[in-house]
Amino acid sequence: MWRRSETLLSHAPKLRAKRAVRVVDLLLSDDCVSASRAAKAAGLSDRAARRLFDRLVAVGAIRELTGRANFRLYGL
Repeated sequence: MWRRSETLLSHAPKLRAKRAVRVVDLLLSDDCVSASRAAKAAGLSDRAARRLFDRLVAVGAIRELTGRANFRLYGL
């Protein structure tokens, strides 16, 4: 978990979403986060939050915890 948090923090400045810092803080403070919850907390659209989470999964900063196609939960 420590390694993933370091990876997440190292990729945070490279994220293009305007309010990505709020999403990163939310991921670091909670065990699991849904894209819709992060969108509401950060003021992003649902699509922007999903794309942000997809990017973070692709670089290995976070992982998808549920294994489902819908209502995914993400965490370190």
